[in-house]
Amino acid sequence: MKTLDDLIADGVQDRFVLLRADFNVPLDGFTITDDGRIQAALPTITKLVGAGAKLVIAAHLGRPKGGEPGGRDPKMSLTPVAGRLGQLLDQRVRLADDVVGYSASANTERIDKGEIAMLANVRCDPRETGSPQEREQLASELAALVPGGAFVSDGFGVVHREQASVVDVARKLPAYAGDLVARETEVLRRLVGDPARPYVVILGGSKVSDKLGVLSNLLPKVDKLLVGGAMCFTFLAAQGHDVGGSKLESDQIDTCKDLLSRYADTLVLPTDVVVASEFAEDAQTRTVGVSDMPEGWLGLDVGPQTVELFGSHLTDAATVFWNGPMGVFEMAPFAAGTTGVAEAVADSPAFSVIGGGDSASAIRAAGLDESRFGHISTGGGASLEFLEGQVLPGIAVLEEGA
Repeated sequence: MKTLDDLIADGVQDRFVLLRADFNVPLDGFTITDDGRIQAALPTITKLVGAGAKLVIAAHLGRPKGGEPGGRDPKMSLTPVAGRLGQLLDQRVRLADDVVGYSASANTERIDKGEIAMLANVRCDPRETGSPQEREQLASELAALVPGGAFVSDGFGVVHREQASVVDVARKLPAYAGDLVARETEVLRRLVGDPARPYVVILGGSKVSDKLGVLSNLLPKVDKLLVGGAMCFTFLAAQGHDVGGSKLESDQIDTCKDLLSRYADTLVLPTDVVVASEFAEDAQTRTVGVSDMPEGWLGLDVGPQTVELFGSHLTDAATVFWNGPMGVFEMAPFAAGTTGVAEAVADSPAFSVIGGGDSASAIRAAGLDESRFGHISTGGGASLEFLEGQVLPGIAVLEEGA
């Protein structure tokens, strides 16, 4: 696929460029609580602005339903994003009131080389996720905003989505991969190709069913797969343990039994867990062995012995991939497992890849230096689908035009 460097070599001085970014950041009201995805887009944006492009950014926030006429939803406005991006770049970012309407057209026409306009939350236009015909119509209108322009795909967190601003517009304009998408693709191909060994994967999160595809695809390829998070309780139940009131997918127990029987030497499960009397930050808590869970109590984190066990598999690892927290890290009493594993990954000599989503947020919440990790992905779902072996539409369409 063609890259941002190819586009700049072709020339972008005084030329429109439509950039699809992933600015789906967490908000507390109108305050951004983690600007990691905005920071990750800066290299591509600064390259384009520095080369004299007239930059138009399309991005989404949340999953708006309905909204006001013209593609607006006050609760999911990109206003905080435009403000933060402007701060980071020390320049004004013009935010339109609509996606492809009068305001978008007026803002786009008004920018000069090296300046930036941002469209309203693209998912506020229902055609973004609509039928193929609706998506193509929106893509045509997006392309019309940037006459003679090019398209740069740099929102890795959405490349697994068949959406107008991700796939269809790439067929309307000369299309290129931004630095972020190119780097993410390169790193993940390294993981599914011939990674340096030992290769260790850490999976957490709430449901086995959500990770079944990646489990099935990776287990034959990795040296160790460490299981934490709420999903570990379904595996523990499959081993015959009473998991109390912990989250349990009863319909996945037989699947877990099968995986445990086939990959007994590969799968590593917790040996102790932090349990609570209820799902609350001020609940009573205990750390117990996995065979000693109190009746009715909930497992909400892995225990210190498990952190040590998992860490022992990372000390001589050459490649590590981690996706999913070890517990309910948003609550202080249940954050130690995730933080401990994050520190163990950071201390490992391995090339480490953090699979986006909550794992990336947990690293930032723990205050760990991101340079201690080989790569922190911006796309949890996209990363997992890539590792499952699925075709990502937003990558495939870039390869079509190579």
